[in-house]
Amino acid sequence: MKTFDYIQDAGHGWVKVPVYLLAQLAIYNEISSYSYYLNGFAYLEEDCDTAVFFKAYRSAFGVDPKLKDKLCRVRQSKVRSYYQYSPAFVKNVFFPAERPAC
Repeated sequence: MKTFDYIQDAGHGWVKVPVYLLAQLAIYNEISSYSYYLNGFAYLEEDCDTAVFFKAYRSAFGVDPKLKDKLCRVRQSKVRSYYQYSPAFVKNVFFPAERPAC
């Protein structure tokens, strides 16, 4: 069973998930723009997007993912400064359009 970081600040929380796993679970396009992205990881907002991930993970692996709490000691987590999650970006990275042969 894999463990995922659950990053929290005073106002919100995010679960850090490798983007390849979202693609593997075929849910990359179900994640909202309330989540964030940086360096191959999606930071899924704790309400709706994390629920989508848990449901897909449970369906694929038969267990819930395990979370490890990472509490932010400052007022706001740096996650809030990451790129806004975009399903189109993930699609271009993991499912690039076929290029015509030269």
